[in-house]
Amino acid sequence: MTQPLQGKVAIVTGSSRGIGRSVAERLAEQGASVIINYSSSPAQADDVVTAIRAGGGTAAALQADISKPAQIEQLFKETKALYGKIDIVVNNAGIMMNSLIGEATEEQFDKQFAINVKGTYFSCQQAFYHLEQGGRIINFSTSVNGQMFPAYSIYAGTKGAVEQFTRQLAKEFGSKGITINAVAPGPVATELFLEGKSEAVLEGLKKGNAFGRLGQPEDIAGVVSFLAGEGSGWITGQTLRVNGGFI
Repeated sequence: MTQPLQGKVAIVTGSSRGIGRSVAERLAEQGASVIINYSSSPAQADDVVTAIRAGGGTAAALQADISKPAQIEQLFKETKALYGKIDIVVNNAGIMMNSLIGEATEEQFDKQFAINVKGTYFSCQQAFYHLEQGGRIINFSTSVNGQMFPAYSIYAGTKGAVEQFTRQLAKEFGSKGITINAVAPGPVATELFLEGKSEAVLEGLKKGNAFGRLGQPEDIAGVVSFLAGEGSGWITGQTLRVNGGFI
């Protein structure tokens, strides 16, 4: 099997489950040594590490709360201590707490902005300090930003900020030969996404794209692995909507 990322080192935040896990596993399959970052689920993170190693890959789990810049800094330092360098950063960690504006709380607002916005920004800052020449940063947005969904205003606001970071930082990172892009998934059949949704709601979401199905974590991982590779070197400052034509 061809391993285009052989010799690369990747951090994938929030990668103990869901899309983050699929991304980590895909990067490892392609030869990268992968840091499985988690906040509060060590057993799940260890399970990802075990699965990657069983497949012949290299991985380690490191805890860090991405809402805290000091812990992000430590995550990068520990990664370099383990593997000597960092080439790829995937800012996947994020939360969604949907609420209509009349019911939204300050806690919901602050928590989503702390993880989705502050976490992504200061992870990018550490990437600026530590990434190798020719490195890759992949942030996570959402295809919700192209829709008008009730109850998603705070979450979509956080991801709008991520898209602007991605574009506005492109020249700063370009000076170091580093690309920075974002992926914006549509509905993806993860455990968290499916929770609490009726079959009728899920069928409606399936009909909203060109293929009549929900996205799978592997659909997103394939695009992330492309952006992490050599073939994406002339793409930067962009947000790619990965949603089967959802919007």
